[in-house]
Amino acid sequence: MPKTTSDYHPAVHARAAARGGGSRHRIEIPRNINQLEVSFGDRQVRLTNLNKLFWPELKITKRDLLQYYADVSPVLLPHVRDRAMVMKRYPNGAAGEFFFMKRAPAPRPEWIEICRLQHGSKMVDFPMVQDLASLLWVINLGCIDLNQWYARCDDAERPDYLHFDLDPVAGASFERVCDIALILRDALLSLKMPCYAKTTGSRGIHVYVPIVRGPLQKEVWMFARKLARVLQDAHPKLITTTYNVARRPKGSVLVDYNQNASGRTLASVYSVRPTPQATVSTPVTWKEIERGIRIEDFRLENLHKRIKKLGDLWAPLLAERKRFPLESYLK
Repeated sequence: MPKTTSDYHPAVHARAAARGGGSRHRIEIPRNINQLEVSFGDRQVRLTNLNKLFWPELKITKRDLLQYYADVSPVLLPHVRDRAMVMKRYPNGAAGEFFFMKRAPAPRPEWIEICRLQHGSKMVDFPMVQDLASLLWVINLGCIDLNQWYARCDDAERPDYLHFDLDPVAGASFERVCDIALILRDALLSLKMPCYAKTTGSRGIHVYVPIVRGPLQKEVWMFARKLARVLQDAHPKLITTTYNVARRPKGSVLVDYNQNASGRTLASVYSVRPTPQATVSTPVTWKEIERGIRIEDFRLENLHKRIKKLGDLWAPLLAERKRFPLESYLK
């Protein structure tokens, strides 16, 4: 890092491949400066308002958020690359007002790659997070969490996983959510479907199944709906699939299959969430769920150490092998 006494560093050069997982050496964003330009070869990213407190009570700044994403970029980037990104911007931090932004803002760097998709009645140019430069550019816009499309841009209606969002109904504990995750796991394994869990970073658990690309988004949604309703019938007091809040049994867990519908997004793996504890959507093992975990166990301040110890527990979602051929259940 070049030494300077000014508030604005004109350039910090970082080794980063154009589409690599991150830099070969850890990028350190200096403290006590408010603006910074980071250079990745011929790409420059200007980072602004670095001293702004995004979590005032925790004394976590925008700089800290950017540093977190730089640190986890080697494991994060493969999971969001080549997918349209819906931006959820928090210009005044986690407790402030937020707004959704789907179309890539202009002006923008010419190297930001675009995924043009039909969204409702319009064609929308979504940005894609392809490398560390574009990741920092998106986070600098005030995005705390990352919300990517389920399918890759080259065939946006054919996803490569199905998933279930387990959300506690009023009165349900997170322990109850873990219990339902285990019930769902057993059901999926009985169908010989590999499945993986992560905390939402908010209140629940996401369960994902890597599938062979082929079925349309609507077909994936229909399968998820059928399985969720089978589980509801088997455990009517514990599991609900209804979207009428008043009709949900108190203390139950919503097995939300509807997030598989076209155009829906969920917070990606390793996303920081705008919660009071700056929690992170984190891959967990089934043994951890069986032993018991808490959402607040996984936070911006400690997740990098977990990744260094355990690696990317979400790596099977990227593998071409051992993906489940869902077509066999759609006939």
